[in-house]
Amino acid sequence: MPTSGRSTLRRVAIAGASTLLGKELKQVLEDRRFPAADIILLDETVAPGTLTEAAGEPTFIRALEEDSFEGAQFAFFARPVPDAAPNFRAAQNAGATVIDLTGALAASGRAGAAAVRPVTAWIPALAPVLPPLPAGGNGSSKLIAYASPPAPVIIACTLAAGLAEFGPNRIAVTLFPPVSERDQPGIEELESQTAALLSFREIARPVFDAQVAFNLLASYGPASRPSLAGVRQEIAHDVAAYLAERAPLPAIQLVQAPVFYGYAFTAYAEFAAGVPPEQLEAAFVKLGVKVTGPDETPPSNVSVAGESDIHLARFEPDPNVGGGLWIWGVADNLRLAATNAVRIAEELVAKTP
Repeated sequence: MPTSGRSTLRRVAIAGASTLLGKELKQVLEDRRFPAADIILLDETVAPGTLTEAAGEPTFIRALEEDSFEGAQFAFFARPVPDAAPNFRAAQNAGATVIDLTGALAASGRAGAAAVRPVTAWIPALAPVLPPLPAGGNGSSKLIAYASPPAPVIIACTLAAGLAEFGPNRIAVTLFPPVSERDQPGIEELESQTAALLSFREIARPVFDAQVAFNLLASYGPASRPSLAGVRQEIAHDVAAYLAERAPLPAIQLVQAPVFYGYAFTAYAEFAAGVPPEQLEAAFVKLGVKVTGPDETPPSNVSVAGESDIHLARFEPDPNVGGGLWIWGVADNLRLAATNAVRIAEELVAKTP
């Protein structure tokens, strides 16, 4: 829930403000009327003084320095960097609650960066069906560092949580990532490849090392980093870590799609006994998922643009397998990830006396 009615205003910092995700974070904070007195935009790769806007007013992106987080109550991290630990420590030492959208904070903890305080992953929308995690758990006031999962992890965990009460024998999810998951360079590569192919020119492939335009990819070229297999492994790891045996683990596959925005997916769930699709759909509605009505068009990458929720089509029984159901869905990848991060901050504000 937006917290516009609260009188205490907080200073918010966004590190990686020039990224697609950083820009979306700023927009979500404004759209949800988060009680921010000031939004500080920070980045390492953009020239300090780059003009942008926040809350309808002109502002500048500042250089990311050790004292950048002074006075900030929340520090969002939207740009992955090879050595992120010093920036996290600077934010924590300044007293800010860190909310990381890049996965780097959890990775630095696994690597043994002792100075980085404990981190917990959190998907607030799943709180009604997933019990609290042990050793701190969701929303613990003792933790000032949180990992906000990326869109595919939120999608896979939501599918597992929504299906859990019906006891599925198996769940399999095929995810179709858009090129915007690789930020602006991914967008530019698909644009340039599309134009080049239509003009019968040689294509550039610095990001994917493969033809992504007019194509579906089960793997990237050998020079691409990270590889698609590596992305899949990271998603599977994060899903397993978040579910922590609280819901059935889905099998996960990735196929790179030639689309700019919107994370599409198809899922298959199989049950020992038939489950009415209406019951399944009702379970997902309780989690804030939008389910297409009987006379509505199924969701698409285009239709969900700017939407904060996961959208599902009507569940379809498999024609050959009794107890088998198919699920089609799409989410705005940037909006879903940014909204989850802002919801973490909202939940923490709500717990503040």
